[in-house]
Order: sequence, then C-alpha cells, then structure tokens
Amino acid sequence: MTPKYPCFVHFGVTLPTTNRKLSSPMRTRHSVAWALVFLLHAAAQTPLPSWGEGPSRKAIVHFVEEVTRDNGPQFVPPAERIAVFDNDGTLWCEQPMYVQLAFALDRVKALAPGHPEWKTKAPFHAALTGDLKALASGGEHALIELVMATHAGMTTEEFNIVVKDWMATARHPKTGRLYTEMVYQPMLELLTYLREHGFKPYIVSGGGIEFMRPWSERVYGIPPEQVIGSSIKTKYELLGGKPSIVRLPELNFIDDKSGKPVGIQQYIGRRPIAAFGNSDGDFQMLEWTTSGSGARLGVLVHHDDAVREFAYDRHSSIGRLDRGLDEAPKRNWLVVSMKEDWNQIFPISK
Repeated sequence: MTPKYPCFVHFGVTLPTTNRKLSSPMRTRHSVAWALVFLLHAAAQTPLPSWGEGPSRKAIVHFVEEVTRDNGPQFVPPAERIAVFDNDGTLWCEQPMYVQLAFALDRVKALAPGHPEWKTKAPFHAALTGDLKALASGGEHALIELVMATHAGMTTEEFNIVVKDWMATARHPKTGRLYTEMVYQPMLELLTYLREHGFKPYIVSGGGIEFMRPWSERVYGIPPEQVIGSSIKTKYELLGGKPSIVRLPELNFIDDKSGKPVGIQQYIGRRPIAAFGNSDGDFQMLEWTTSGSGARLGVLVHHDDAVREFAYDRHSSIGRLDRGLDEAPKRNWLVVSMKEDWNQIFPISK
C-alpha cells in the first residue's frame, strides 16, 4: 500500500512529500526548502566551517586525511596521534594582557586588606593602582613575586575554587565578554575535528597548569590530565586530619620556550605529530614536533586582524612572533592569517 505522504530520503534528511500537484508558489517553497536542507547538510559535513576555503584549511585537512588513511604511506596509529596546543594567543585571546595576569591583579586587590604594606611596596603598589607600565618595568621578577603572593599559601582544592569563581564573572576589558568566551571558534572546531579523527590534544602553555585545569575541559574539551603548564612547588600535608596538597611560594617549572619540549617529554612521553602556537615562545615546541620522522604539522596563528581582534607580531611584548615568521617558510610550518583564513574569530554570543 502506498502511503498517503511518501518521503524522499536524501543526505540523511527525510522530508514528507505529497502526490498532489503543487501550485507554482508551493513548488517554489518546496525548492527553497530543499536548497536549505542541502546547504545545512553540506555545512554540517564540511570540516572546519569557520575556516576560509584557502591553503591553510586545505593543508590541515590534507594532513589529517593522510595520517588517518588506513594502509596509507603516512598512516599514524591512533595512540601516536598527539597534537599539542599553546593556550594564550593560540586558543584564546591574550591581549591586552595575559588572562592569568588579569587574575593575579584582581587577586592582589582582593588580598590587599590583609597586606597594608602592599600600598607602598613594589610590585604590589603598581598592581593596586593599575600602573601596568611600572609593573612591566619590574620584569619577570615582579611578575613572579605577584604570582607567588596570589597563587600560593593554599591547597590545590582551594585554588581550584578561587580560579573557577573568578572565571565565572571576569570579563575582557575591550569586548565585555567573559574570558571563557574569548576563545577562538576556528580552534574549537579544529580540536573537535582532530578528536573525531583519533587525535589526543594536549595544552602545552607557559601559563599556570593549575590555573588552566579547572576550566579547560568545559571550555576546550581537554581534561586536566592533558594540560601541561608552568607550576609552583607543592607538598603533601595533613591539614586538620585531612590529606591535602599545599601550594608553596616557590617556582617548580617554567613551561615556555625550550621548556615546552621538556614538559612534553615529562608529561606525555611521546613526540607529537602536530603542534600549534602563535609566538616565538612556541618555537621550540614546533621545532621538536616537526623534526620527527613521518608526516608532521607545525602551525603558527598570526594575529593580523586589528578589526575583529588585535594585530601584533614582531614588536609586541605579549605574544611576540618574530623568529617564527622568518623561519616558518623554510621549516614548512603553516602560518595561519586570522584576517584571511578565519571567517569568524569568536563564538557567537549566547
């Protein structure tokens, strides 16, 4: 028996039809409906939809197809499909200051009532008054002193709560968005695309490991055990009879520049086959990754879109990209232009 309303099944989408002769307006609407179905389905099946149809997207897709093609000459077993990503400037916005620095400055203000001496003591005075130029003049030593004062002296569980609470309300000074909404939509798509093809993505960042772990899984889909970053020393203690890990005001490891390959070896134990960064701080990570045998992919995100984000590279104090730009061509690294290669920068606001 023929059903009253038979169906067409096309591209995995089912639409009811009718045996009755359609009027011209109805035929037009029917054609439009089919066109929309086709376009929506095509968009859903297109890898990396926020990436423009250019050489960058094609190179990434080609690499993934090559290393995942069974019995192909470049095939890589799933266990070896390790991809590493810098965080600041690669997965989310790092201008006009690193997000963790904004967190540290807010922590100084929150803790200041218990430290009246900070009103006149560097670098805390600069932090309290918002004098970023004076803070920067103190160099790395000043930043480390801020981190020690604001990130230590508590358990890892307490610090986790502090970070989560801050991330829930802290907003970017230019866009007014939550910092967790300042992530790059094309990179979120790339993470998903890689996972769908058997890759295991890791964050390898100069930022604090315990600062990123509380929210990395929710924002990026990367669990805390796949986050590598800089760290301070910790120790095991019984506090009130409760086993605890206490954060100490001493540096343990700086996961930046040449420290990144070291961190990768310590935490992962495999050389990645793909590495993504945006600054010269990621140079050694890309160098280590792409010097291995077989198919390799090194990618640098170039911040060249002053309208939709920020434009900076060789002369920036944050996310400086100089040597990487010079050496990328001869090392066959892909330089992704945010302006030319990305149709969209940030996720659509909810």
